[in-house]
Amino acid sequence: MAHSAAIGIFDSGIGGLSVACAVRELLPNEQLIYVADSGHAPYGEKTDDFIYQRMQAITQHLIGCGVKAIVVACNTATTAAIKELRAQYSLPIIGVEPGVKPAVLGSKTGVVGVLATPRTLLTPAFANLAQRYAGQAKIVLQPCPALVPNIEALELDSVAMRELIAGYIQPLLTQGADTLVLGCTHYNFIADVIADIAGPDINIVRTEMAVAKQLQQRLVQAMLLNAGAKMTADRFYSSGELGLFNRQLLRLWPDTAMANPL
Repeated sequence: MAHSAAIGIFDSGIGGLSVACAVRELLPNEQLIYVADSGHAPYGEKTDDFIYQRMQAITQHLIGCGVKAIVVACNTATTAAIKELRAQYSLPIIGVEPGVKPAVLGSKTGVVGVLATPRTLLTPAFANLAQRYAGQAKIVLQPCPALVPNIEALELDSVAMRELIAGYIQPLLTQGADTLVLGCTHYNFIADVIADIAGPDINIVRTEMAVAKQLQQRLVQAMLLNAGAKMTADRFYSSGELGLFNRQLLRLWPDTAMANPL
């Protein structure tokens, strides 16, 4: 595998772009290939088998593009079937999970709120994660079914979005949470809004840079880190409506980029 090969990153939509931005910041020499499976979103309404089939299809596409590693930048997909994906493919596959561990370690009140999609919070993988790291802390769960559709529509700081966020986080604050975990990569794009509404005494835990660092570590271990200059532009694919994805890229990606059909 060539050191200059690209890194594949995929999500059910645009949430994984926040992870891609972190990877771009940490590893500027690496070419990225991003896939938004918007045509089959949201994953939260799908079965594990369906999600795994989509993960396989996207992985095959990325392998066809010659990638050297893949980041599953979607909490729902990670909890649904990343073990099965790793068992099938030999290249490094990095997933994402809510930052329960750092949240518990950093909480002073011992109450941690987790904001995530309903599907993620119901999975055995998340239950195991919470049990593994909770210790003496109280983990309070808040399903947020309406956030992802609004973020996909780029309603990031509207009055309606702020009211929606306030309605989700207030029950957590009422129960004494001093730390809020963003359990969906989409939520990274509204992290500042959540922090503003929650107030200065509330810590917001997001994990996109931790995922980028894990990717970096895996590339170093496999001797696949690209030490040379980046030679090829990043590429973007979507299984959904390309006009919408291009508008999303214009808003959320640092450089000018155009989407390709998946």
